[in-house]
Amino acid sequence: SYEIAGAKNSVAAPGAESLIAFLKEKTLPVGMITRNSRKSVYRALKNFNRTFVSDFDLIITRDDAFEPKPHPAGVLHAAKYFNVTPPQLLMVGDYRFDIEAGRLANAPTVLVTDNANSYDFSCEPDITVTNLDQLKKFIEMHLPLPAGKFPNDLLGPYLDGLSFDDPQLLVRPGIGEDTAAIDAKDEDVLILKTDPITFATDAIGQYAVLINANDIATAGADPRWLLITAIFPCQTTPAKIVDTLQDITSHCRKWGITLCGGHTEISDAVNRPIISGMMAGTVKRSQLVDKSNIKPGDCILVTKAAAVEGTAIIAREFPQKLMKAGLSLSEIEYCRSFIDRISIQKEAKIARSIPGVSGMHDVTEGGMATAVWELGAATHCRLKIDWDQVPIYSETQKICDLMAIDPMGLIGSGSLLICCRPAACQELMGAIRAASVDITLIGEVHAFGKGVQATQGGQSIQWPSFATDEITRLF
Repeated sequence: SYEIAGAKNSVAAPGAESLIAFLKEKTLPVGMITRNSRKSVYRALKNFNRTFVSDFDLIITRDDAFEPKPHPAGVLHAAKYFNVTPPQLLMVGDYRFDIEAGRLANAPTVLVTDNANSYDFSCEPDITVTNLDQLKKFIEMHLPLPAGKFPNDLLGPYLDGLSFDDPQLLVRPGIGEDTAAIDAKDEDVLILKTDPITFATDAIGQYAVLINANDIATAGADPRWLLITAIFPCQTTPAKIVDTLQDITSHCRKWGITLCGGHTEISDAVNRPIISGMMAGTVKRSQLVDKSNIKPGDCILVTKAAAVEGTAIIAREFPQKLMKAGLSLSEIEYCRSFIDRISIQKEAKIARSIPGVSGMHDVTEGGMATAVWELGAATHCRLKIDWDQVPIYSETQKICDLMAIDPMGLIGSGSLLICCRPAACQELMGAIRAASVDITLIGEVHAFGKGVQATQGGQSIQWPSFATDEITRLF
């Protein structure tokens, strides 16, 4: 037949045999799905130099009980055969039927072509490569890594792609560089901060930059330089690590922060990614915001609302659980967007410019309840808080009710506690609201001492205390 005659004259595509050998070396199962007959496939493989029928763990042809062309049913059968879910199965092809079959089966797809525009796709491939060497590199980036430092051959291209416009950065990050060097001779005050990100795995790079930058901003300083220690669990893929590093880079660029370097490692000491940042910022000595300036009689205000960060994390980490509990997909998506509110840079810059602002403290782990208590401890003052005035977004309250957790003890980056003299209160609130940031007066610095004196409906109540952040109950 014409098909057999064609098989007799067929040759391996450039790079195909080395790719198959690479996959077998990595002990990855390899399958084939084709609209040709099994007989023609076996005949074509006879023309290969070092690839045999036995190198394929599964071959699906038109002789099997599927559509003649590659079909999602065949892809689903392969996933079941290999005992994996479709998203764990990579569908590679050079024709639109291959891509459509993979996408309809919910498998990631790769189109191999040097002329992708010539195809009319009902659904686009996840990635397009022009040769099988590129496919091999793509697969390498998505294979799990063993314990140890992130390989230099994978880290190098990321570092080579960084650009540095900061003339004060004297020694830049690079392979073999153990330290960064910064010329800080013209700076009045250097502000330092370190903080790890342990709860979030989605958008963890964004959290790592902003959580550290927020603390720098509370001193009235500009965040300038960042060092990152990134530890990933074993079996993390290089692609996941590079995506996280690029996320860090993009958010540093957004906020004018220079990523100076750090360390990246894969370790069995963690079961989810841990990103620890060390941020440095600068401020003129005369503009340093020091909590020791807070005095009895000062107003206490808070921006946005309680548990902004916690709302975002829960929506991003537990969407299925929330849907099962009754939250709609649109509500979950809206709560996911709370991640865009976790920076306090805008309101902190406004506050530091207004005379009469005496101190700032950002809400982080332990939530609003812990942050208020910490503010009192730092100022050696007893705080008076009106519980009814503490803002909680309705979406946050709904999520917390469904998850049976207290929003007052839920991680809350994005909210900034600001103390100011009474005469500056209205100007401060007006300026921050003009910047489209919510701000609420929730109490006052009552007297020298310690603790929080809270009232609700005019009656004294006990200020809540949380030994651990409420989000730990979900993780």
